[in-house]
Amino acid sequence: MKKRIFSLLMLSMMAFGMVSAQNQPTEQVSYTFNPHWFIQLQGGAQETLGEAKFFDLVSPTAQVEVGYQFTPVWALRLGVNAWQSKGGWGEGTAGAWGLSHNTYKWNYVAPAVDVKFNIINAICGWNKDRWFGLNVIAGAGVNFAQNLDDAADIYAIDPLLLQHYRTGTSIMPFGRFGLDFDFAVSSRVSLNLEAMAHVLNDHYNGKHTDNADWYFNALAGVKIALGKTYNKHVTVIEPEPVVVPEPEPEPEPEPVVEVVEPFRCNVFFKINKTVAEAPELAKVAELAAYMQKYPECKVTLSGYADKGTGNAKINARLSEGRVNYVANILRNEYNIDADRIYTEFKGDTVQPFAENDANRVTICITK
Repeated sequence: MKKRIFSLLMLSMMAFGMVSAQNQPTEQVSYTFNPHWFIQLQGGAQETLGEAKFFDLVSPTAQVEVGYQFTPVWALRLGVNAWQSKGGWGEGTAGAWGLSHNTYKWNYVAPAVDVKFNIINAICGWNKDRWFGLNVIAGAGVNFAQNLDDAADIYAIDPLLLQHYRTGTSIMPFGRFGLDFDFAVSSRVSLNLEAMAHVLNDHYNGKHTDNADWYFNALAGVKIALGKTYNKHVTVIEPEPVVVPEPEPEPEPEPVVEVVEPFRCNVFFKINKTVAEAPELAKVAELAAYMQKYPECKVTLSGYADKGTGNAKINARLSEGRVNYVANILRNEYNIDADRIYTEFKGDTVQPFAENDANRVTICITK
């Protein structure tokens, strides 16, 4: 007995616990993108396109940018790329002119404005937990080049070697494009790899070859968001109240609706008569009794004359007299209100019956 009571108690507690758990409010969490400022700090190498070997024209470069991420897809940034560029010839050319080296370098500062387009977010949609991003970058800026003293010895040997040797600062606009790879470390910090190509005036490297000059940057660094990158939204969903169903009331009996069938009778007349004989008067009495039993009903009295006798004028008068005869009996002898009686007379224009003599009639139909 004790075991049974204990089991029942445990089951009751479990049931109560399940109901309580079901009645607890739940939270629905969602996230939305938050526009924010960011900075990028990068360093790497630059290769200036030229005649010398690839690695002979590699020089250090650095870049700092400040930008604003308007949407998960579009961003705008303003930055400065600076440090060093190189120019040069092939080793054979340098030796032929008696040069001790075949490269020369100068310093530059290049501010630029870039537009960034996030391909991943554009295709797959924004996701706060995505750890990889890929941006296409396009921009333009101005390159301020100076300190070409390294090429002074070359120019002194033969000015034609450097047709556009610069002793001061040269200013050249440029366009650039490239790719930017982001690897998220946290919601605000990501490691960054960037590859950019720059195109400038033919005179940038000090030589004239009737071709645009190019330099390429490979950079690595860090990107830091200066604010929240997303907003968290918590919606509390209240449980539906537990409703104990009440016993359904006994259905009320449907009211009995009495179906009233319309009453119809045909009061026939002799030829050229507007007064009915005794058997027909009994029909009028039945009609009056029906209308007294159902005070809401109305009656339509339609008078006719046979087409086989008389003429249209006589038959019109006969049909009107036959209708008025029945209507007067209902009003005067049985006290049926006049507004419950509708009359019409058709003369011989309509013949409701196939037999000619049967059309000497008043048809009475209730509704």
